[in-house]
Amino acid sequence: MKIKSRVQLRKSAKNQLLSDITSIFGEAVKKLEKSKFETANIEDLSLVLVDGEPLLFQINGFYFPTVKGVLNLGLTKNVVKVDSGAVRFVVNGADIMCPGIVDADSDIGENDPVIIIEEAHGKPLAIGTALMPGADMVGNKGKAVRSIHYVGDKLWNLDI
Repeated sequence: MKIKSRVQLRKSAKNQLLSDITSIFGEAVKKLEKSKFETANIEDLSLVLVDGEPLLFQINGFYFPTVKGVLNLGLTKNVVKVDSGAVRFVVNGADIMCPGIVDADSDIGENDPVIIIEEAHGKPLAIGTALMPGADMVGNKGKAVRSIHYVGDKLWNLDI
């Protein structure tokens, strides 16, 4: 993947972005206030580089953290926890099915960005969009989360 363009964000745009992602993923994002934000276009993705690291990306007007961004920032809000049997499917890009979910934040709403973690070590595996409220994910049937980005995909392997 090649970077097509790289532009530093204006202070007002940076503050709006920080406000948007803080409302979804919590106060852990506040530590980015003094960082340099740049946008970069790579193929069909719009990335946000924070101090040169690809920590956020944008799809359909919504900002999502990358899996590396979750690791870097220590995000713990909007989390869906999957059992060990689901891990191999999640890291291959599969959508997350309700039977594999052991816990989900109850404040997750439909279409919210979510972080998928594994239950044994709490490590992030993927980023997705909720297809149902978090309270309905555990003990239900069907797809709960549409996977957007996962460990091992082209965004994970991006070298800047």
